Amino acid sequence: MRKNIGKTYSLAFASVIAALSLVFMFITTFIPIGTYALPCIAGAMLAAVVLESGYISAFVVYFVVSVLSVLLVGDKEAVLYYIVFLGFYPIVKGLFERIKLKPLQYALKFILFNVCIVSAFFIGISVLSIPKESFELFGVYLPWVFLIMGNIVFIIYDICLTRIITQYANIWRKKIKFK
Repeated sequence: MRKNIGKTYSLAFASVIAALSLVFMFITTFIPIGTYALPCIAGAMLAAVVLESGYISAFVVYFVVSVLSVLLVGDKEAVLYYIVFLGFYPIVKGLFERIKLKPLQYALKFILFNVCIVSAFFIGISVLSIPKESFELFGVYLPWVFLIMGNIVFIIYDICLTRIITQYANIWRKKIKFK
């Protein structure tokens, strides 16, 4: 009986996180500046699903939020970044951090980030018809500069995500009395 209660809480928790993630994705339609920040928040919540329900549940939530975002969210660029990187990175982050060699761990994280972001760039231009002019500043085409800046922001994002996950595991998890 106790085992079924744990499964019920796990399912309910994952469902609430999926709903909250979808709300954050939906808000990008109304707040254009949230194209990058809100998908980060929506994805970061999936780390809690990993801790409470496991990797499979987290990937299911990621898939559900991705599909519903494609169907319901107006800001398709935000949806693209959620699907291509920001949604699943908080899930796989834990897998990368199991690697004992820190240089290898960071190298794999950066490889994943760069492959995903370059893919998002080309998908955005070809599928979403994002104009190439949006990557220009004063007439200079700057995708490499944006990629370098993106790597710097990724370092900050990874550190912040680690701290948020630690806070959740040490403080918030006890307050919601999940386990």
